[in-house]
Amino acid sequence: MKKLILLSPLLLLMSCYDVERNCKDFKTGKFKFEYEIDGVKKTTVFERNDSIEIETFEGKTDTSTVRWVNDCEYVLQKKHPKNKSEEKAIDMKILTTSKNSYTFEFGMIGVDKKHKGTVIKIAD
Repeated sequence: MKKLILLSPLLLLMSCYDVERNCKDFKTGKFKFEYEIDGVKKTTVFERNDSIEIETFEGKTDTSTVRWVNDCEYVLQKKHPKNKSEEKAIDMKILTTSKNSYTFEFGMIGVDKKHKGTVIKIAD
C-alpha cells in the first residue's frame, strides 16, 4: 500500500507530460534526411510547400502531393509513380520537434510496419 501511495504522484506527473511539437514550423522549407542502407550513408534533400514536395535522391528528382491531415501529420502521394509500390500513399507523422529538426514516423498507408527518422531544416 505504501508503494502505491508513493507511485501515484509519479504516475500523475508522467501522464501530464506532453511533448511540445511546433509542427507548423516545418510545413514549408528545404530539408535534408540522412539514413544508412547496408552501411552506406544516403542523403535525400527535399523542398516542401503546403501542397507539393520535390525530392532529390542520387541525382533523381521526384514530385509528390502533400495533404495535411492535421498540423503534425500529412500524406505523400507520388505524382508520377513508376511502379505499383510507388502508387501507394505514405503517411508521415511528426513526433517531436526542435529548433531546426524533427523526428518522424512513416509508413505506407494500410501497412502496419513503420519507420522512424530525423529531418533537418536547411532553409526556409
